Amino acid sequence: MWNEDMPVVQVRIARPTDQLEKVVAFYRDGLGLREIARFADHDGFDGVMLGLPGYPYHLEFTHHHQGSPCPAPTRDNLLVLYIPDWDAIARVQQRLEGMGYPEVEPENPYWKGQSITIEDPDGWRVVLMNHPGLGDA
Repeated sequence: MWNEDMPVVQVRIARPTDQLEKVVAFYRDGLGLREIARFADHDGFDGVMLGLPGYPYHLEFTHHHQGSPCPAPTRDNLLVLYIPDWDAIARVQQRLEGMGYPEVEPENPYWKGQSITIEDPDGWRVVLMNHPGLGDA
């Protein structure tokens, strides 16, 4: 639990997509997040929750049956995943590249040389960050 002033026990980041199954495949099959839950036709919405095993941090992707316009933000709006093992980053990168998602040039030069940036099917960017303070550099 967080502190007394903000007693949060779970964090979920949700966003709409018009490509639900492609986005789920990117995050589940490409990045390796686990599918936690799925729902269909809840008041016109379908959705999937993905997360890290054992952690209360989730991503939720929803699709409205009438359409969910969701243009991608700027190229510097990022989901950053800190992975201390370069070999693990390389495996994820190869898996995503095999699915048709190659590395892209980061907008901010800070990420160069210490991470891999990849765009999901909707154009949102994910950074696989290797950080010396978190393990193998």
